[in-house]
This record gives sequence, C-alpha cells and structure tokens, in this order.
Amino acid sequence: MRQATIGVIGGSGVYEISGLENTRWEFIGSPFGNPSDEVLIGELDGIQLVFLPRHGRGHRLSPSTINYRANIDALKRVGVTDIISLSAVGSLKEEYVPGDFVLIDQFIDRTFAREKSFFGAGCVAHVGFSHPISDRLFAALREACTELGLPVHLGGIYICMEGPQFSTLAESNLYRSWGCDVIGMTNMPEAKLAREAEIPYATVAMVTDYDCWHPDHDSVTVEAVIKVLAQNADNARSLVKTVAPKLAQRPDIDEQGGDRALDHALITHADAMDPTVVEKLEAVAGRVLNR
Repeated sequence: MRQATIGVIGGSGVYEISGLENTRWEFIGSPFGNPSDEVLIGELDGIQLVFLPRHGRGHRLSPSTINYRANIDALKRVGVTDIISLSAVGSLKEEYVPGDFVLIDQFIDRTFAREKSFFGAGCVAHVGFSHPISDRLFAALREACTELGLPVHLGGIYICMEGPQFSTLAESNLYRSWGCDVIGMTNMPEAKLAREAEIPYATVAMVTDYDCWHPDHDSVTVEAVIKVLAQNADNARSLVKTVAPKLAQRPDIDEQGGDRALDHALITHADAMDPTVVEKLEAVAGRVLNR
C-alpha cells in the first residue's frame, strides 16, 4: 500500500471544502497546451487533494474547447494517483430524477471535435478500455454515498455528446433506445486519457434535468440546470470529504484501475519512435518508454 494523491475534476465550487488546509493554486504546464486552469493543491486530514476546475474558474470553457489532454497530463505531473470526476448530466430514465447521483460504470463516446489520445504519429498505442471505471474507486464512492444517505444509483451508462447544444428530441429518444442512463458533454475523452496516463478513474454523475425526452418536462434550460447544480454542490463537497479517507491508502499497483494500462499497449518499434513525441509523453508514459 502507498499514500494516494486524489485528483478531483469538477465545477469551480467543489473545492470549497471545510477542513481543506495548506492550500495553494499552482499552474502546471503541459506540452499538450494549457490546462483549464491552475490546480488547487491542499490537504484534508493529511490526505493530499488536487482540484482542477474542468471549465476553468468562472466557467470560461465549453465542453468542446476544454484541453482534456493538458488537464490529465497536468494531474499526472503533479502526482495524482486516482481521479474522481464530478459531472452534471441529464437523465434518460424516469427513475433518475434531478438531484440524484449515478455512479457510472460504462461510457458511449459520441464526441467528434476533440483530441482523444496522447498517442499518434511517431508513437502509437492501443489501451484496453472495456472496463473504464476503477472498481476500487467505485466501491469507495458507493460506501461514502451510503454513509451520507445520498440518493444514488449504482452503475449506469453515460453517453457523451459533443455539445454545446443540448439534444434534439430525436437524439434523446435514440439514446434511450440504446439503453443509456445519463447524458453529458465532458467525460469523453477525459476517461480515455486517464486510462492512457495510467490513472484510475471514476465518475459521479449528478443529474440536473430530464434532457428533453420527458413529456412532463420542458426543454433543458441553463437556468434550470444551474438551479439543481447549486443544490447538488453541497452533496458533492460532502461526498469528496467522506470518500477521501477511504482512498488515502491505495495498492502499490491497481491492475484493474489501469496502473499498468501501457504494459502491452505500445505498438511502435523503439527504433521508429519520434523523439519529439516521446519527449511530450514523458509524464504520461515515461514508465514504459524509459524502461
């Protein structure tokens, strides 16, 4: 077992947790560009936490303009060992009501305008992603939700659309027919990149609306979403504070969570690798590139 450094990606208010000490904002540069914002580094009862506002403080970035590669690379560089994603979503099921939390276990990626991999020309890799969520993180979040009495659903399919527009009625009904549970705009390619960077990842999806399929609800509006987001914020902060001690000690190697995702992923022969690409990959893939 070793000490964990827990990364939390979410809204700007998530990091306003009572008891968070020795805090500092720090810019972490990345060869993949600028991350969404500085990271807030602090300690909660001796546990190291690193918060990254996904859209930047003040919500400056749309889902399509977030630099997901820089965000994950920066968290890896600052020593994050595990990532908890807190994400607003629309519900595609009657029983998932606004204010509910859903612990996601699968994704469908429908985004098309984002850089989705650290690897490419000069260094090609294919990571396994059949089970994208860390069982260890999922179990800790489930336990914390139960202790807090939060309305939570265990397991669910998160479909990630490009946005920034909300769904058409036809799209919403299509996703429901596929068996999807919630819809969002931000967890892809974030979860894929976390796996490439060998950082275990888990998503807490916070339901804000019924998308547009529900006959008894109006179309999604920013005003309605923000109202529920404000209500969810306290629960999100309580969840982070409760789950952190459960994750303070982590296995030296979390095989299922992705700690060794790159062991058999690199396919480019060493002699054919582009040195400039390899240099950019130092943080996320240095473990396998330097051996």
